[in-house]
Amino acid sequence: MKQFQYRLETVLAYKTQVLDNLKTEHAALLQNVNRKQEEIQGLNRDLAGMEDDFDQTKEQGATIEDYRLFDMCIGRMEQIIDEENERLKVLKKQEDAKKQEVISAKVDTSKFEKLKDKKYQEYQKAVAKADEAFIEEFVSNTARQFRHQHRG
Repeated sequence: MKQFQYRLETVLAYKTQVLDNLKTEHAALLQNVNRKQEEIQGLNRDLAGMEDDFDQTKEQGATIEDYRLFDMCIGRMEQIIDEENERLKVLKKQEDAKKQEVISAKVDTSKFEKLKDKKYQEYQKAVAKADEAFIEEFVSNTARQFRHQHRG
């Protein structure tokens, strides 16, 4: 019997390549999200440091200019954090959309893989039947030859 061939192998290979590419793109987007989260955490630590410095300056007594300077710096840092949080939201939306694409591609690819498995199982059954028929024919012919040789 001829060797197993899946007629849709090229389609499966294409779908697998698309899935792999989407996974790579998703990983890059996820890395961007993680980097942005780390960046925001760093900005929050900087803001907390500024606020601590401001508290210390207030305890030691400060001029109006110092108060205004700290207020402007803290306000600007809060604004930067808000802007970065908005960018993070955009990155998360992009990552989530790509994740959905990956899921969809995985479902699509798995359909072709399951079909291939089903076809392979059918092939295996056909091979087993052909082997069984060959064995039965071989046994039958051998028995016939044995009877024929022992008659004469």
